[in-house]
Amino acid sequence: MNFTKILPVIIIAAANIFYNISTKSMPNNINSFCALIITYLTAALLSAIIFILQIKPDNALAEFSKINWPSFLLGASIIGLELGFILLYRAGWKISVGSLFANICLDICLIIIGCVFYKEQMSIRQILGVALCVAGLVLISE
Repeated sequence: MNFTKILPVIIIAAANIFYNISTKSMPNNINSFCALIITYLTAALLSAIIFILQIKPDNALAEFSKINWPSFLLGASIIGLELGFILLYRAGWKISVGSLFANICLDICLIIIGCVFYKEQMSIRQILGVALCVAGLVLISE
């Protein structure tokens, strides 16, 4: 496997480690949406800095003109994702199990969506893998 294929996986894994540690460490006494405001102001500031460093100034408006509905849906879905994980850990899930449980549930849903809406095919081996994931959910659930 070449580095350009594995680099995104490394970034996702590293970001998810910090994501889950910071979400698990969120104080219980702070309003979830107050914490999300700070989270997204930080993300917006960092995104703006990287955008400015990455693009020629005269291309900025052209880039914003390309925005369509997925950017807005992504923003809304990220709020649900963040709030869900804050509530997951506040409900007492362990960091070693909560994220795993939620992500396996997500993966099973994405397999169904991939097959139904994107006409992706699954092999017998992949179906057996999904069955093992479901068995794993049963085994790790508390």
